[in-house]
Amino acid sequence: MTNTHHLMSALFPYAETTQDVTVRVAVTFRPEESDPDLGKWFWVYNIRIENDRDEPVQLLMRRWTIADGRGALFKREGRGVVGEEPVIQPGGVYDYVSGCPLSTPTGWMEGVYSMLQAGGDIFEARIPRFPLIAPVGPN
Repeated sequence: MTNTHHLMSALFPYAETTQDVTVRVAVTFRPEESDPDLGKWFWVYNIRIENDRDEPVQLLMRRWTIADGRGALFKREGRGVVGEEPVIQPGGVYDYVSGCPLSTPTGWMEGVYSMLQAGGDIFEARIPRFPLIAPVGPN
């Protein structure tokens, strides 16, 4: 278990667990999709959601807070993720990839997923805050 934990921490450096649902995040700056001269920076983030409960959960909604380097906050919310409202079985995982453009070379994101559990109750699984930082240097 320890080796797997170390591997997960290396692959997904940001993690938060809520009621036995763990949300892991890895983020990558994409220079090929960015244009600093036009004030455009772009990151791709990989999310892995792990269900360590003994019952399935379904991701119904997402709510993000995104901050740019000037401290402006943007709220984004919607149904599901990448067009899906996945059911994650006990012991199962769900992975997806999405992206975030900013008009500054730094910022951060965090949020919550509304998860439906057996019996109809909903809880919010926290998405850990992760930094959006473009590398500094000559292009």
